[in-house]
Amino acid sequence: MKWVASYKARISLSGTEHGIVDVVCDEIKGIAKRTGVEVHGPVPLPTKRLVVPVRKSPDGEGSPTWDRWEMRIHKRLIDVDADERTLRQLMRIPIPDGVQIEIQIKS
Repeated sequence: MKWVASYKARISLSGTEHGIVDVVCDEIKGIAKRTGVEVHGPVPLPTKRLVVPVRKSPDGEGSPTWDRWEMRIHKRLIDVDADERTLRQLMRIPIPDGVQIEIQIKS
């Protein structure tokens, strides 16, 4: 009987544009499907809203009116039962500028 090491990779993706994050998730799922490993996710995590109120009038003259600028951070979580070949292919995925990716490997 041959001993095979099984690894689990937890991939967390975050970005400000949910469409780009979903495209990267689809690429990861495609690699997992081609290599025949089991994949769980993507699990959408709660969206973080960063709101910054800014005064419209810089010199203080006039009525106190405010602009509210908002940035949303979308997060996805994917679990992959990966072997060495799958992990190498995952490392070669081109990641767009607006997406941060973190891969944790557990044995």
